[in-house]
Amino acid sequence: MTSPTAPEPVTDASSDETDYDLVGIGLGPFNLGLAALAEPLTGLRTLFLDARPDFAWHPGLLLEGARLQVPFLADLVTLVDPTSRWSFLSYLREQDRLFPFYFAERFHVPRREYDHYCRWVADSLPSCRFGARVDGLRWSAGSGRFLVEVTEPATGAATRVRARHVVLGVGTDPVVPEPLAHLVGEHVFHAGDYLDRLPTLAGARDVTVVGSGQSGAEVFLDLLRRTPEQGWRVRWLTRSPAFAPMEYSKLGLEHFTPDYTAYFRGLAESTRDTLLPHQWQLYKAISAETIDEIQTLLYERSVGGRRPEASLTANVAVLAARATGDGYRLSCRETRQGSEFDLRTDRVVLATGYAARRPALLDPLAELVRWDARGRYRVDADHRVELAPEVTGSLFVQNAELHTHGVGTPDLGLGAWRGATILNAVTGGIAYRLPKRTAFTGFGVPDDALAADAPF
Repeated sequence: MTSPTAPEPVTDASSDETDYDLVGIGLGPFNLGLAALAEPLTGLRTLFLDARPDFAWHPGLLLEGARLQVPFLADLVTLVDPTSRWSFLSYLREQDRLFPFYFAERFHVPRREYDHYCRWVADSLPSCRFGARVDGLRWSAGSGRFLVEVTEPATGAATRVRARHVVLGVGTDPVVPEPLAHLVGEHVFHAGDYLDRLPTLAGARDVTVVGSGQSGAEVFLDLLRRTPEQGWRVRWLTRSPAFAPMEYSKLGLEHFTPDYTAYFRGLAESTRDTLLPHQWQLYKAISAETIDEIQTLLYERSVGGRRPEASLTANVAVLAARATGDGYRLSCRETRQGSEFDLRTDRVVLATGYAARRPALLDPLAELVRWDARGRYRVDADHRVELAPEVTGSLFVQNAELHTHGVGTPDLGLGAWRGATILNAVTGGIAYRLPKRTAFTGFGVPDDALAADAPF
């Protein structure tokens, strides 16, 4: 494969831009996996850009003891190409950690190690370029190419590259509930910044965590462990009906297969939009291991009739919040009883999740994108966004198609499959062989079903 060269500076409108077959915007795990899968494909010129100075995967949540919720086989490449030099096992060999990993007998690896693995891949791939912010994406009808406008934040230098196809992998943004948005600052912050903001919790008497996904559980557990030395009281609130475990049965996990994705895509849009909120335990709940650690710690802290300096309450919505002289006052409602009440706290950690966004860099292209009635991408089976007919190149998205592809969209286990699917679309189907069946569960009408009016 030809290594990409640095894009040429734009001096005027007629300057020749460096031309690529595929340009990826954003370098999270999904576009990094795509870059890794593209690397051995001869003749395919690729470039992957990210504004950050280096790779980072949720650094504010790389807590000691936190593990991936998916097996290590859900790395960047293995479920498509287990022989890849960019597999997690290859990383372990490079780090001389194969024997320690073998004896650890853990299918789920530490988050810190997954982050280090991704850094190893990102630093090794010549197609990955950090410190390069994409400011705009345009379509040039004359050249039949996308024009990708790039700025180097460190120097302010502006460059431009051309691409036959583009993949958006810009990630998701932290969700901040509207009642708390005006308070975000030093003492009210999103869980994604937890480790960076941990020093600001010093001196607090009461710390409240809002949100009960995996991040909320890990933050609550970490705060609970620190309670004896810090002397604070920890409160955990969620709108969800319970602090519930992730669905992790072997057949339940088949919702995270290409088979289920294809089934979900075939449903009517209104059905998909109705179904997704009811599947929250498939992708928004807590690992059973983390729940066990929390309950065990609470149990041990209650020996001898003591009351742990902690409380957990489900079915609670925060309706409003305001700063007071000595902290914050949260106005809440118990959603099942309809009761309203106030709580006082010193700090608030918002474990309220992430959501896909439409990046500003798409503004120059927006009129050529065919949005659905709710302003979302229309995405086909190959993860290609529907564009106006005059656009002959393809715009693909990664982790922005939950509404069209279902609960597997943000799951690391489907990242390699999606990357291979995109590469097959770009190369005409010759990049990677993919299996036709990936689940024992049949989704939809069985293959051997009879017509309802068929005679016995």
